[in-house]
Amino acid sequence: MTRLDPKADFHLYLQEAREALLWKLDGLGEYDVRRPLVPTGTNLLGLVKHVASAELGSFGDTFGRPHGEPLPEFDPDEPNADMWAKADETREQIIGLYHRAWAHSDATIAELPLDAIGHVPWWPAEENEVTLHHMVVRMTAETHRHAGQADIVRELIDGAAGMQDGNDNLPEGDQDWWANYRSQVERAAQEASRR
Repeated sequence: MTRLDPKADFHLYLQEAREALLWKLDGLGEYDVRRPLVPTGTNLLGLVKHVASAELGSFGDTFGRPHGEPLPEFDPDEPNADMWAKADETREQIIGLYHRAWAHSDATIAELPLDAIGHVPWWPAEENEVTLHHMVVRMTAETHRHAGQADIVRELIDGAAGMQDGNDNLPEGDQDWWANYRSQVERAAQEASRR
């Protein structure tokens, strides 16, 4: 069995998560990519903006590799500014920011060894030392987490669901099959609640 280079393996999973997150925007209008569908305001374009900022901080600031991008999450005048898109921020600007974050992150991952030491500026000093290996694993997990949130938000918008373009990783079923499945799950939940 041939073993992959660990960096290549890490990058594969990170890139799959990145692409899954962006895929959730496909085919939607401006309102739908921005509108909050849960009480905490989670929205598709905001998730992309947040993950772009997280990548720039994790692979740029942490390893002393300036990226030159203003990070909205650190704006004291806009609480939670990295989690939503202002009316004057275009989809193209935010996706462009994310693509630039990918390029910057990928350069850091390619150029540094996995045991390279960095310091996360927003963590307490006694806990902020990390390795590149740690940050790649952490960012991959965070991106997959947010891609999962995006999957739920997208399903709430128009019913579209799935893991990634070309592989939804869902059982085959038409609208009636899914309605019956949902009813089965609901009945089980009700029955369990009566025990």
